[in-house]
Parts: sequence; C-alpha cells; structure tokens
Amino acid sequence: MSALLSLISLISTTSFWVATLRIATPLLFGTLGEVLCERAGVLNLGIEGIMTLGAMTGWLVVYQGSGLWWGVAFAAVLGAGVGLIHSLLTVRLGVSQHVTGIGITLLTINAAYFVYRMALPQVTSPPKIVPFSPWPIPGLSSLPFLGETLFTQPPLTYLGLLLVPLMAYILYRTPLGLAVRMVGENPQAAASQGIPVYAVRTGAVMVGSALMAVAGAFLTLSAFDAFFFNIVNGRGWICIALVVFAAWDPWRALAGALLFAGFDALQLRLQQLWGSRIPYQFFLMLPYLLSIMALILVSRRAKAPRALLIPFRPEERI
Repeated sequence: MSALLSLISLISTTSFWVATLRIATPLLFGTLGEVLCERAGVLNLGIEGIMTLGAMTGWLVVYQGSGLWWGVAFAAVLGAGVGLIHSLLTVRLGVSQHVTGIGITLLTINAAYFVYRMALPQVTSPPKIVPFSPWPIPGLSSLPFLGETLFTQPPLTYLGLLLVPLMAYILYRTPLGLAVRMVGENPQAAASQGIPVYAVRTGAVMVGSALMAVAGAFLTLSAFDAFFFNIVNGRGWICIALVVFAAWDPWRALAGALLFAGFDALQLRLQQLWGSRIPYQFFLMLPYLLSIMALILVSRRAKAPRALLIPFRPEERI
C-alpha cells in the first residue's frame, strides 16, 4: 500500500507532468513526421538518422553564432533535403523502402558525426550553447497546476502541440489532405482523378522528414545544451512504433508520445525512490516494456494505409 501511495504521489506532482510534456516533444515531432510519410504510402526508416542530423545541424548553427530559430530552420531544411533523396529513391525509382530507410539512417548518422568532428577536431567534451528557455504565457501560466504544466514550456513544445490540430485539419478537412490519404490508399484511383501521385508523395516525405529533423533539433536546442554521440538514443525507432499505436492519426500520436514520455519520466523518479533496492537497468527497460504492452493492446485493430510500402506504377493495380 505504501508503494502504491508513493507512486500516486509521484505522478500527481506538477514536475512530473512538466517533464512528461518535454520528453514527449521530440517524440511528437518525429511521430507526426512519420505519420505524414506513411499516410502518403512511404515508410521512412531513416528517422533515427534524420533526427541525429537535425540535432547536430541545429546545435552547430547556433554554436557558430546564429540564433536559435535559425538552428531550427536549418535543421528543417536539411531534413527536407534528406527526405527528397529518400523520395527520389523510393517514390520515383521504386527502390525498397526498408533498404533505403536503413541506408539513409546509416548515411545521416555518420554524416552528422563526421561534420561534428571536422568542425571541432580537438574538442573532448561537447561545447555548450544557450538553449531555448521556457516561455510562460501571460495570464495562463499562473493557473494552478495546468498553468505550470502546459504554459511554461519551451517554444518548440508549443509548436509541436499546435501541429497536432493543424495536421489533423489538413489531413481530414482539406483537398490537400484528401490527396495525401488517397495516394496512400489507392494511388491509381488518385492518378485517375488528376492527382500527381509522385509529387504528393515526395512533398509528404519532405515535410515529414523536416519535422523529424526538428525533433532532433529540439534535443540540442531545448532538452540539452550540447550535441553528443548517440543523443537520439533510439527515439526514432520509438516514433515508428508510436505511428502504429496511433493508427496513423495525429491526435492519437499525441496520446502515444505522452504515454511513452510518462513512462520515461516515471522510471527516472522510481530510480530515485527504489534504486537502492532494485537494479537501475530494470527502470531503464520499464518504459519500453510498458509501451510494448500498450502497443499490443491498442494496435491490434490498427489498419495501415493500403498502399504503404508499394511503389506507384501507373500501369499496375494494387
């Protein structure tokens, strides 16, 4: 009973929910980017590398003297460029999306590390920058509990939260969103209606990859104040799993990101509470174990876009 009371007291604190929202932010950007790619019929397994490249690019731009928002912008542009390469191979040439994605991951991770070493060859410890500070929203940040949790976050967290209703509106309420969903479900039918399938898929992959790069930039420009090797630490692969958990829906993507982030924030606090009695490795695996269980329970009825992983060839039917 005392353990249960301790657990309840942990998750009822404001600091727990503040940490949960911040941990969820890069997962949210990455998952939304992957949702957009897969809604258009393209699996982007390059997300881990794109996030790493975005993290390095955003940090390096700021370290060289530019503003924080310039770091975000450069990371997004570079991510879109990697998305263009991915789409040229998978959309235009019909190369395996699995192989291309893994190749993009290996290329971008090693490119990020190479550029970092070329820019700072003699550095032994990661140089630090001044990251985004929390932006309290006047009038709302003073609300009890909710104000400190939601309205004293870094600006990129606000941007991520705003992207959820924006993407949901575009996907479900606009002709552009209908075109994206059509090319992911039945590209032949979309082409017969005059929708440029190649262009829509390419645009979706580029925008989705830009969001993945911003997810990485959040890590160096908001969560931490430096770039170091393995900074992404598997978050890209988690985002791919969260897409299935979310059933390719932006609102459920937010729920999935918060769920995993909550488990992660909880394990950090459980280490402090029970770390002397239980090996810390148990707590490290806890969020992944709980997320797998939630994924199994929720995603059994998830239905992927019909044309996902299938190259578009005008002369063929799916």
